[in-house]
Amino acid sequence: MAEAEVAELHSEVSRETDHEVVVIGAGVAGIYQIKRLKDLGVRAIVLDANPDLGGTWYHNRYPGARFDSESYTYGYSFSRELLDEWHWTEQFSPQPENLRYLDFVARKFGLREHMQFDSRVEAMRFDEEANIWRLSLQDGSEITTRFVVTGVGVLSTPTLPRFEGMELFEGPSFHSFHWPHEPLDLAGKRVAVIGTGATAIQLIPEVAKVAGHLTVFQRRPNWAAPLNNAPISASEMDAIRARYDEIFETCARTPGGFEHEPDRRGFYNVTAEERRELWDRLYDEPGFAIWLRNFVEIFIDEEANREFSEYIAERIRRRVHDPEVAEKLIPKDHGFGIQRLPMETGYFEAYNRPNVDLVDSAATPIERITRMGLETTERSFEFDVIVYSTGFDSFTGAFDQINIEGVGGARLRDKWADGPVTYLGLLVSGFPNFIMLAGPQSAATNFPRGAELAVDWATPLIEYMREHGHQRFDAEETAEAAWVEHVKEMYQGLLLRKAKSWITGYNSNLDGHEYGKTRYNIYNGGGPKYAQRLRDVATRNYEGVTFD
Repeated sequence: MAEAEVAELHSEVSRETDHEVVVIGAGVAGIYQIKRLKDLGVRAIVLDANPDLGGTWYHNRYPGARFDSESYTYGYSFSRELLDEWHWTEQFSPQPENLRYLDFVARKFGLREHMQFDSRVEAMRFDEEANIWRLSLQDGSEITTRFVVTGVGVLSTPTLPRFEGMELFEGPSFHSFHWPHEPLDLAGKRVAVIGTGATAIQLIPEVAKVAGHLTVFQRRPNWAAPLNNAPISASEMDAIRARYDEIFETCARTPGGFEHEPDRRGFYNVTAEERRELWDRLYDEPGFAIWLRNFVEIFIDEEANREFSEYIAERIRRRVHDPEVAEKLIPKDHGFGIQRLPMETGYFEAYNRPNVDLVDSAATPIERITRMGLETTERSFEFDVIVYSTGFDSFTGAFDQINIEGVGGARLRDKWADGPVTYLGLLVSGFPNFIMLAGPQSAATNFPRGAELAVDWATPLIEYMREHGHQRFDAEETAEAAWVEHVKEMYQGLLLRKAKSWITGYNSNLDGHEYGKTRYNIYNGGGPKYAQRLRDVATRNYEGVTFD
């Protein structure tokens, strides 16, 4: 199509719709996406249900909330100027600094003027005649757009338990995701934390320091390892800036998008003493080193994983004074590292404090919440504050919150009733002009690395549409089916396939999720293989995508 004709088409699109692109979500992915669209001169806007930007870092304000990715591998890589200006103060940055960082990025590049807050999208319907999306907002308004790009987050839909009487409790009670924005004084208070997932593992040591008494209700223990956080001095930050190119090159070639590269000597090619020497060193290194610098065999070989899990169990026993409590904190139903690993700071030592109790809520389940506390099958408890750290409707939950209707009125939540079905974790057949950033069935990596990869694929697709005068794209059903089968195949051979975790969809607390049935939520081929697949598809004129 001639340049003049393309320009006229763009003008026509502008007249037909409020925006050419609507981005849903002003978190890490959405901020970078609007930056790319702004640079192209595309009429685009970000809609976010929250009062301000930040996504997960806007909500998760609980004590102890911070990165478990090294800060300098979590920040954006797209601007050298940004990398030179921002100084991370800790190796694993806390929530307030993370929010300041995202605000700094938005202000530096003039992105806030392209964002609309307190704008919850309740429904999206694809208008097949006009090839546009019609979005219905909670305030009753409607927005039209040619393209919708979602950056709604993997863990943005918290789930509460279904205990009888939850509405009766007279003190503050809330999901950890909704920790109050105003100061919450826990000094001397009787606090209950229900759940021991990644959030609780960060939260519990901090609450234990100030609460009069903390009672932790654990249904299923999680493996965890030391975060080993430390401040970053000015000279250390200068050294980091000098090697940013190297840092991001390493992240691009490692399976998880971190600086940590696996030990490829072979688990059985070294002696037991050499393995232990490695583990002793890694246990004291920062971040995911103990998980991702380890032998590859711990992820695929039962015996290798069993030996390593026993090593971690020994370290936990050393840190917890009461042997009975230590055994309760050691998982018996899965090995170390086959689920997403929580990182901790003083978590196990918290149970040595005289003001902290651990209740096995698998052995003595919670029966009901009362006016003054809660009751288990064994006894009653009184509390001043109850914190539900009970997880999320991961991967698909945020999409299910929006009534998304594609071709023929088909609903996305119906198509995904048994688990996500996508093409490349980015597109969904039957839902044209719709792109998901870091959506289900994309590679599980250090989040910003995966988000930038997705944006850097999505943006040229929109450019391609504009340059060729196309009004509509859609994923081919056959390409989508082949991708889903490939995703399933990549679970085989990994111990992850046996994990009963949020990653594989085991959650008896969610409507429509069959407990014990795997949902294929992530691509396990690693970041480099996934990135190559995206490049190949784009190079072949978006193989598997049809244009109209």
